[in-house]
Amino acid sequence: MDTESIISHLNDAQKLAVSAPEQPVLVLAGAGSGKTRVLVHRIAWHIKVNGLSPQNILAVTFTNKAATEMRGRVEALLKQSTRNLWIGTFHGLAHRLLRRHAKQAKLPETFQVIDSDDQLRLIKRLLRNLNIDDSKYPPKQIQWYINAQKDEGIRARHMIEDGDPFQRQMIAIYKAYEEVCNRSGLVDFGELLLRTHELLRDNEDLLSFYQQRFRHVLVDEFQDTNTIQYAWLRLLTEGQNNLFVVGDDDQSIYGWRGAKIENIHSFRKHYPDHQLIKLEQNYRSTGHILKAANTLIANNEERLGKDLWTDSGDGDLISLYTAFNEQDEAYFVVEKIRQWVNEGGLRSDVAILYRSNAQSRQFEEKLMSTGTPYRVYGGLRFFERMEIKNVLAYLRLMSNPDDDAAFERVVNTPARGIGNKTLEDIRQLARNEGISLWQAGLKMRQQNHLTARAANALKGFQQLIQNLAAEAEALELFEKVQLVVEKSGLIELYKKEKGEKGEARVENLEELVNAARLFDYEADNEENLSELDMFLAHAALEAGDTQGEDYEDCVQLMTLHSAKGLEFKIVFLVGMEEGLFPSQQSTDDPARLQEERRLCYVGITRAREQLYLTHAESRRLYGKETYPSPSRFIREIPTESMQEIRLRANLNQKLTPTANNSSVAMAGAQYKLGQRVIHQKFGEGVVLQVEGEGAQERVQINFKNVGLKWLMLAYAKLSRA
Repeated sequence: MDTESIISHLNDAQKLAVSAPEQPVLVLAGAGSGKTRVLVHRIAWHIKVNGLSPQNILAVTFTNKAATEMRGRVEALLKQSTRNLWIGTFHGLAHRLLRRHAKQAKLPETFQVIDSDDQLRLIKRLLRNLNIDDSKYPPKQIQWYINAQKDEGIRARHMIEDGDPFQRQMIAIYKAYEEVCNRSGLVDFGELLLRTHELLRDNEDLLSFYQQRFRHVLVDEFQDTNTIQYAWLRLLTEGQNNLFVVGDDDQSIYGWRGAKIENIHSFRKHYPDHQLIKLEQNYRSTGHILKAANTLIANNEERLGKDLWTDSGDGDLISLYTAFNEQDEAYFVVEKIRQWVNEGGLRSDVAILYRSNAQSRQFEEKLMSTGTPYRVYGGLRFFERMEIKNVLAYLRLMSNPDDDAAFERVVNTPARGIGNKTLEDIRQLARNEGISLWQAGLKMRQQNHLTARAANALKGFQQLIQNLAAEAEALELFEKVQLVVEKSGLIELYKKEKGEKGEARVENLEELVNAARLFDYEADNEENLSELDMFLAHAALEAGDTQGEDYEDCVQLMTLHSAKGLEFKIVFLVGMEEGLFPSQQSTDDPARLQEERRLCYVGITRAREQLYLTHAESRRLYGKETYPSPSRFIREIPTESMQEIRLRANLNQKLTPTANNSSVAMAGAQYKLGQRVIHQKFGEGVVLQVEGEGAQERVQINFKNVGLKWLMLAYAKLSRA
């Protein structure tokens, strides 16, 4: 493959990035500008033009799905296997390094990765053991606190008490949590990254080996990296000219979970001889959509700066709809979707994007009432489902009986007569003697510290695990999983659940056996782990992957955060109101307000052909009715790229209640312009405008006490003055 064949189909900026010389490179890639294409071709360039082996390249992505896609595209481009190419998520690659060097990382070789749910369970148990009131120290808050410290590279021993009792207790909990994890051989997601950083930092020979091996390091979505991830990258590339990062400061929207937009600016300081390349040609959206995005985001400060453009024309104007309330908003959106489908469009080409999950209910109700299939994007993934996690916990115990989180999860699932009192005694002994729950259970049985019934129940459970481990030893992976599914009692447990939920759980267990059957044990297994341990690690890492799945022909509903990386022909960006979007919490915080604006930028650039913005004059949310102003983000979009949709009727018509709005007034009542009316809440007013028809009929009224209001007749309950 010659040089020209690799870059012949790229635009000029993409060619510049792919063929950049050996120096630090920052590719500022706008939405829809082909960043994945650049990364794939950059890898191919190194292999075919620079003569590197795939094992000399490390590529980091943020989701397993993206890693799989990138590997497939590289193989298709090169027409050869890339098995030796290290490509994966930060967490996946960190796990790989820790498995290879567990001893140097001060971990047992059988350490287990726990996901967010198991971490929370562990924290709840820890609080019980420490007799700490979880109403004062909520487990989720503690989980966030611990993860936030790890994201910053901070251990409990590094923290200094400042006299604040709350801070002192949080540090003590963090320290106790670290002790439990070390004793049980458990590694959470934050620990994967922190432990890997410490491994490389504290082992000079090991660091030198990997610096020489990975002659080029490529990073996707660089704007989403946190402190420890960037520190990890800097260690690997220290003294080298081999760091190639692709990101977009205008799409940094995960500050709330530790992402540091500052990393892009720090990159320019840490690598002063870097090359900056901007990808500004957009292959996704129309001209009006891009003009809206560019003008909006220009209001943010300290941007590196870029302007998206397209050669595909201006396209349709952006549509703005002012709804009476959230019900009217949902009605409008669903009617537009029905029109699209009736004209032959696919539902899956349509997305409804909102700032808060609580906004979805009205749209779901309207979609259901019209028989329109929909899917709330971002539901539980397969490995996150309760029944799946229970089977995995049995498998983890079979591999490592000292796994406290797995023990806690299934010791009484299905119920086998091991009560809370027995479990509390086991926890107490484990804490006092610094041993695992499994070992504490064995000791209590041996020393006859349990009632006969409790001892027999615990013995039955521990013998079950031991027997399963012995029987599974000679079996293939899928047979191991099938053995647990059949002999753990879980199948019988879920068959007792009535209705579709129980059936779905049983079907999921069957699918888990199939997943094990199809699991590629050989892929990325340079650490010679057992097939079971590789599968368990794969499951834990998949459960932490936030990238959604591909769905059938359904309308897609999702938060703006979930929409990043996706695109749709038609996008409805709803709830564009002050206090909702931007959120109330961000209005007094310049940094948070800028992130909200970036979130709006992400939402706008999800649209390929049509973009609708909607806001409501009144909204009931979180149990309160409000009368919000339109979002400032609407005002920041150029008027020449936007059209306002008004459902106008003849202004001289008289409004006569129909079957749809018979509640608006007594039978035979008529409303016309200039008529005086009374509203139960707003008082007396005068009708100024009339628009819409049927269920969409509404009037604009000037009330003496509250001024101008648009009211939907179906809900307003007006009467004549």
